[in-house]
Amino acid sequence: MANPLLFNPRTYDPAHFDPETRRLLRATVDWFEERGKRRLLEDYRSRAWLADFLAFAAKEGLFSTFLTPASAATGEDQRWDTARIAALNEILGFYGLDYWYAWQVTILGLGPVWQSDNEAARARAAALLAQGEVFAFGLSERTHGADIYSTDMLLEPDGDGGFLASGSKYYIGNGNAAGLVSVFGRRTDVEGPDGYVFFAADSRHPAYGLVQNVVHSSKYVSEFRLERYPVAAEDVLHTGRAAFDAALNTVNVGKFNLCTASIGICEHAMYEAVTHASNRILYGRPVTAFPHVRRELADAYVRLVGMKLFSDRAVDYFRSAGPEDRRYLLFNPMTKMKVTTEGEKVIDLMWDVIAAKGFEKDTYFANAAVEIRGLPKLEGTVHVNLALILKFLRNHLLEPVAYPPVPTRLDAADDDFLFRQGPARGLGSVRFHDWRPAFDAYAEVPNVARFREQADALCAFVATLAPDEAQSRDLDFLLSVGQLFALVVHAQLILEQARLTDLDRDVLDELFSVLVRDFSGHAVELHGKDSATQAQQEWALGAVRRPVVDEARAARVWERVEALSGAYEMAP
Repeated sequence: MANPLLFNPRTYDPAHFDPETRRLLRATVDWFEERGKRRLLEDYRSRAWLADFLAFAAKEGLFSTFLTPASAATGEDQRWDTARIAALNEILGFYGLDYWYAWQVTILGLGPVWQSDNEAARARAAALLAQGEVFAFGLSERTHGADIYSTDMLLEPDGDGGFLASGSKYYIGNGNAAGLVSVFGRRTDVEGPDGYVFFAADSRHPAYGLVQNVVHSSKYVSEFRLERYPVAAEDVLHTGRAAFDAALNTVNVGKFNLCTASIGICEHAMYEAVTHASNRILYGRPVTAFPHVRRELADAYVRLVGMKLFSDRAVDYFRSAGPEDRRYLLFNPMTKMKVTTEGEKVIDLMWDVIAAKGFEKDTYFANAAVEIRGLPKLEGTVHVNLALILKFLRNHLLEPVAYPPVPTRLDAADDDFLFRQGPARGLGSVRFHDWRPAFDAYAEVPNVARFREQADALCAFVATLAPDEAQSRDLDFLLSVGQLFALVVHAQLILEQARLTDLDRDVLDELFSVLVRDFSGHAVELHGKDSATQAQQEWALGAVRRPVVDEARAARVWERVEALSGAYEMAP
């Protein structure tokens, strides 16, 4: 049985993109496949810097084509196109998070530049991209993390209109090689937010000191220190509140990439896991003959399909965003928090099946099991993003407004709004379209209907049993509510994308049986919270549902999973 829902290098043909995008994506796949699995794993274990991959990307103009917005373009086909960026995220994740990370940190480093009105800095960035350089984002610090209110990167006026910057940054990807590092700091002569500065630094400058790689990995996650680094006027990207906004808006752009990288990791691991399980004989039978194994692999498969559906639909909202439509500000932390934690579940389910095989040095899975853990923890923890999601709860569930339908966005357009998002505030004013029609369209699918009961119950909870003042200060309690809300948003976009792609009903029903179980699990968790009232406890148990069981449906979905055995294996 064909399985077009998952990326497969053997059959991959991104024909929905323009010819140059299609060529570059296919060329990237071919580069990895020709290089082979042995080299891929050796470089991962030896922590080799990615010089050969970056040389390939420079030769093909990969980063410059995909990461130069039309406003700074110096060549054909250059634009900032979230759809094709997502496609490359998935490919790079499929072959190894180290490759994705160098690309991801380049995206973050470019964020403050493309948001800047400094034409000289923009031209410099475009030229560096054309030369194949990578970029870095100098925001976090060892003592304060990403608490930009407390930055200790200090800029002292030099008397000639520039500054001398001194201070250190910590956990900065590409800090060993970046042609341009976007660095956040504050002036010593100006108090408060007006003193913030984003400036461009060069990692090759004598006043830039590389201290260390803080991880044992090909990912060069650096600590660096500036000692009276000269910052000229042409190096300043943003000042004052605009510098603060540029930091947060850059993270908005960058955190989206984590979801599709997670998808790529899970896809490669799934081919290995299903192939191994199908060919391993225990007690005279293939491992996949055991019911619990089938359930775990089927759950992993439909969760992965759900990750892809949600992420693909989120792309459309990103690309259609504007000053009057900021719904992406909810779907963005959802991709970062929900999709990446789903990725962890997918790997864990498969690992329970393949057991010790998942540790072996000749498998991609051994790498995946480690790397999948990082994505929920980058660009803000799961808890930080759940807290952000909660800001949209009431408006999304209870107070919808009308919006024009958002189409599938695979067109060759430049997503310029991402670099003019404006002030990073006003989240309480963001409004959403009604989530219910997405469910109404699939009301006849048993587990969609069952999950709808739970979603309606959550609306009743928010309307009548919402956290009181004391509970609103209890983040542990609120995060349980956030998990329930996140499931409804996750389900909504899955259904929207299912409709747009005519997803197989069996797969959708099986996926929603998993979501029903997830909602019930989080409801039970809320029931056990210390501060839950008696009424809230009763609501929580009342929201528990059993999925609708259909053995014939489950068998048909299993056929899809079983077909993955031998469908792809990376060349040696």
